[in-house]
Amino acid sequence: MSKLIATASTTPLFDVVIIGAGPSGSACAYWLARAGWKVCLIEKKTFPREKTCGDGLTPRSVYQLQQMGLESDVAAHGHKYNGLRSFGFGASLELQWPEHPVFPNYGYTITRFNLDGLVAEKAASEGATLLTGCEVVDLLNVTPATQERLGGASGAVVKDKESGETAEIRARYVIVADGQNSRIGRALGTNRNRDWPMGMALRGYYSSDRHAEPWIDSHLDIRDPNGQVVPGYGWIFPLGDGRVNVGVGLLSTGGAWKGVNTTKLQEYFVSQTAEAWGLNEQSCLGDPTGGRLPMGLAIGPRVGPNTVAIGDATGTVNPFNGEGIAYGYESGRLAAGVVGQALLENNPDVLRLYEERMEANYGDYYKVARAFVRLISEPRILSACVGAGLRIKPVMTELLAIMANLMDNDHRGPAEVGYRALVKLADVIPDKAFTALLANVGGGE
Repeated sequence: MSKLIATASTTPLFDVVIIGAGPSGSACAYWLARAGWKVCLIEKKTFPREKTCGDGLTPRSVYQLQQMGLESDVAAHGHKYNGLRSFGFGASLELQWPEHPVFPNYGYTITRFNLDGLVAEKAASEGATLLTGCEVVDLLNVTPATQERLGGASGAVVKDKESGETAEIRARYVIVADGQNSRIGRALGTNRNRDWPMGMALRGYYSSDRHAEPWIDSHLDIRDPNGQVVPGYGWIFPLGDGRVNVGVGLLSTGGAWKGVNTTKLQEYFVSQTAEAWGLNEQSCLGDPTGGRLPMGLAIGPRVGPNTVAIGDATGTVNPFNGEGIAYGYESGRLAAGVVGQALLENNPDVLRLYEERMEANYGDYYKVARAFVRLISEPRILSACVGAGLRIKPVMTELLAIMANLMDNDHRGPAEVGYRALVKLADVIPDKAFTALLANVGGGE
């Protein structure tokens, strides 16, 4: 008897079923299982498995992993680094992660091949039932969605990909965590706001003698083969195991990178950094892979009568820097708290608190971030801002704190003061007008 069939027969009703065991789903399963709830975590792949990613953990991610008791495991499989080394328009700066009362001042690089299974197994060690190699092929008893609300479901029809067996996994609450192309989310009524940011990224692995560097590199003036600046960045992340992760990311709204060939852009970026890092055909470890990333909470609605969407399935990637892992862990933890409360009170109406807490945590920040993405989509403004900023280390240090969401709410330094001013403007000025105002501040017309 397969584990799927055994699970369905021995547990006729779970408290929660979570579809997808990436960062958000596994974190949510961990916190719910730790609180004593019966949780079934379903993942269509088998760990370890490859996942396209930059493989960089910022201090926000490290903090969440610390909270789950996983930092020692991450340290054993990953590489600790100090901060960011930024390049652009003829200048460069090394920027240590800032001191913060909550978050550490360092990060790790670790492949998703090694990372994701650690978190999923941690959830299982707390009592969650982990089904891997099992795909959700349908939902049970779906109720209609509205423009403001997800549909409901009483569980999922799950298929064991190896045996072909199917079973029904029933639960009081269903959590959607199946990633940026969320098929389950769409079935329950999610949609993307096409006026808000979309990212596109491509990455590959190379062997390099510099694999243990204490900095991750970010190039802020990547160019196409014609020498034109494109709205995005390139990165080189040392992995500490003989390899580096090399990639390009494009950030835009309104199709600003429409027609850009990301494969050619990646090739050109590699050629620009090849000599410094020893990147060539011999050191290339395989073809690059990539995908699109909805950002800035661009996907909704996020809550239904007994359903919640989390992580990339609701577009939680930070538009400032393309970071998604931290916000996957955080949104999963927020959802776990709300669903746990709904279970305790036997009151599904409590789920509305998830929307409120997501808005309280990210609403203002992502509003400013969306405007930032529109701003840098104009190459002239990008070159003016970055070219000047990289020559003034205090400015870039404060900007790093804003872009990585590492500001101290109890401190009134330049980053905090500047950010609060932008939030106040964003509250009273519509998105497009706010972007135009920032463009003028940055040197636009």
